[in-house]
Parts: sequence; C-alpha cells; structure tokens
Amino acid sequence: MEEGSWPCVAIERRQKGSLVEQIVAAISSMIARRELHIGTKMPSVRQFAKCNGVSTFTVVEAYDRLVTLGLLSSRRGSGYFVARQDLPATLLPAAMQATPNAIDALTPELYSGVSEALAVGAGWLPPEWYGEDTILDAVRQAMRIPANRLRGYGHPLGFPTLRQQMAATLSDELFPVEAEQILLTHGATHAFDLVLRTLTKPGDTIFVEDPGYSNLLSLIRHHGCIAVGIPRGENGLDLDALAQQAAQMQPKLMFVNTVLQNPLGTSLSVAQAHRLLALAEQFDFWLVEDDIYRELAPRGEASLAAMDGLRRVIRVGSFSKTLSPVLRVGSISASSSLIPELLRVKMLAGLTTSEINERAVYHAITARPYRRMVDKLVTQLDAGRERAMASLRDVGMTLLARPRGGMFVSAGWHDAPTAEWNGKIIADQALKHGILLSPCDFFMLRAPESIWFRFNVAYADHPQLQTFLRRICRQ
Repeated sequence: MEEGSWPCVAIERRQKGSLVEQIVAAISSMIARRELHIGTKMPSVRQFAKCNGVSTFTVVEAYDRLVTLGLLSSRRGSGYFVARQDLPATLLPAAMQATPNAIDALTPELYSGVSEALAVGAGWLPPEWYGEDTILDAVRQAMRIPANRLRGYGHPLGFPTLRQQMAATLSDELFPVEAEQILLTHGATHAFDLVLRTLTKPGDTIFVEDPGYSNLLSLIRHHGCIAVGIPRGENGLDLDALAQQAAQMQPKLMFVNTVLQNPLGTSLSVAQAHRLLALAEQFDFWLVEDDIYRELAPRGEASLAAMDGLRRVIRVGSFSKTLSPVLRVGSISASSSLIPELLRVKMLAGLTTSEINERAVYHAITARPYRRMVDKLVTQLDAGRERAMASLRDVGMTLLARPRGGMFVSAGWHDAPTAEWNGKIIADQALKHGILLSPCDFFMLRAPESIWFRFNVAYADHPQLQTFLRRICRQ
C-alpha cells in the first residue's frame, strides 16, 4: 500500500477506549487481515494525524505502542514500517480473539484495560473518572525532558524532585521523612517484590490479611515463603489470632492494608493499629503498610508509619488510584538504614525506574487542579459506591462489610446458587457473557464459607451485570 493511498481509520470519539487504543486496534486488525504486508511504510505522523483528525501526540503514542508490540519498526530518518504479520493470539484485536473461558487472579484482562468485557472485577477506574486533561498535560510536560537527562539511567532512588515533593507532603500530613528515605518503584506490586527480595528467604513465614490483595499471595509463594492468613472482617483484624499465630510461627513480616483495605474497603481503628504495632514489637517482625488508598480515605485515619516513625514499619505508596495505573509509579518509605539495602536489590533487579513516568507524576501532583481532581474523584466514588451497594442488594446479595470509602464493594450469597457452584465457576461463566469478575477465591487463603465477589463501584450497577447475577440466582 502506497503511503499516499493510506485510508483514514474509523475513529469514534464516543466509543469506549482512547483514541490511541482505537488506532492501535485498527492497525493491528489490518496487519492481521494481511491488508498491510511486512515492510509496508506507514504514513508519517503528521500525515496520519491530518487524515484522521487527531493530534500528532496521539499518533506518536499509538505508533510507539505498536513498536512495543513488535508490529511496527522505526527507522531513524525513514519512518515506521510493518515488522511482522504472524500475530500471536495475545496481540490480535479483541474482535479476532477467541473468547476466554477461564479466569484467575493474574488474567491479563483484569489489568490491561483493553478488554471489551465489563470490568466489574478490575482495580482501575474509567479514564473519565480521573482528571484526563491534567494527566495528559503532565505527560506532555514530562516528555520535554532536558537533553542532558537522556544520558544515564536516571537516579537509582527515583526522580529527585518527585521524592522531595513526596517527602514534603508526607511530612506535612503524616510523619517526618526525608527524600533519601523514599525509593520510587514500578507501582506497589514492584515495591512488595523488592521488600520480599530484601528481607526474606525461602521458607520464611509471611503474615497476610485474609481476605487480602490477590497478587500479593501469588508473589509470596513465588519467593518460596509461607503465607499465613490473619482473618480480617468488617471490624478489622483478628488480633488475638495474630498473637497466637505469631507465638507459634515467628513471622518475618506482615503485609497490612491499614486504610480502605482491598477487597473489603474497611480501615483499622487507631486502637487496633496501636495493638498491631505492639505485637510486631513483641514478636519482632516487620510491618509492610500498603497505603495506596489513603488519598481516597477520610482525613485522620490510622497510619502505622506515622505511629511508628518508620522504625519497624515500611510504607508502600502508589499514584495508580488517583492519577492512572498506566503511569506505574509507586514508592517505599523506610528507615535510613534499610533504604540502601532496598536500593541495592532494586538495582540488581532492574537498575532504575522510568524518570519519564516519575516526571509526569510530579507535574500532575503539583498542578493546581490536582487537589480538586482528587476531591471530585472521592465524590464520584462515594456516589458510585452507594449505587453499587443498592444494586447488589436488589439482586439478592449481602455485603461482607460496609466500606469506609474507596473503589470496592464485596458482596455475595450465604448459600450457593447451586451446590456444585463456587466463585471461580461463576466468574468463568461471567467471562463468557462479557463480564470480568473477581471471585473470593482470588483473595483468600482459607476455604471461603460463602460465594462472594469484589465489585468495582464504577461498574457494579451496570444492567448487564444485574441481568447476569439475577440469572445465576435463578439457577
């Protein structure tokens, strides 16, 4: 196909998905259908943008994403060319992929954001709930990185200006901390991995909340450690059970979601937080505080890091829930003696993190609209949560706990719809009907006593979901 004869891509601005995603999907489809052959030269960025009525920034991002997928190659001074036609199934456009029929805690569709399935079980919100203009403007500013910063890998601790800003904010709002006590990561899961790599060895006992963050359970097992669940419910952690288990098993550390716990949406009381710190002191184990939802929580909630002063607590933060998960910027705040050990492991595992992403986060959180954007997001979540809880009650489900805020509501049935069914089977059925669910099996070490699911409040009142759940109840 000659560059001059390139057809315009059908872009629907009201369609679900960003313009970048639509362009990537359209070009992928053309390659998969053999309409574009290996070696075909793509239109220039400017020509494609003019033909399709989009910005050159959008086209550059789409082309770069196609290069990352291996579908295009870039030749300096010559442009972009089709690089392959043998698309693996995972790279085929959604319409050409076989419908998946099984789901687990690491199903890519739960994280990719490109699935056409209703994202009821996902951990991210619709793009329009975030401040899209603020984020896109921050990304554009980050791309104006000074030429002298294109040398080297970036600071191993992370972009210094962002760390200084974070230190100032944390010191004002929670606890005194220096920029040198903050290590930036590729999101919270990367932070958990670095902590496990640094402080544990195979066979160590790790305490987790049960139910708790699903990926963390898989990560602990991957490191050869033994995950032991401490029951958590509407009233918080079972600290008596924790004390009994700690006396018997000598845990190395415990991961705890103090505020707006995933999946329950509850928070620990100040009294519980004090007792948890006392138990960690008594039985000599680290506390890793998963604090990624704090900006979505009411002011004044308990903070283990603030109470402890980072002596025995390691705080993990993230910007995925207030900006966008695609930026992949998280953080570890820890004692001055522990940070060098964590830094060494970070460098061994991947040298540094993306300064471009970290610059984008800095520009976003220091922009004037940021605080207003977060407040608006909290208001949207509050309204969405009320709608979600009402909708779930309407289809006969019972809440596990009433959330104090945040993105999730967990609800289910005390009695299974049929004796043969469980949460995983229902989630597999939902996937066949274009609905992504996260069943209780993903979050628990114990065998669940009932069937329940974690629902994203942005999608939980959707008629498609209600129809499916009512049909399940009738079986």
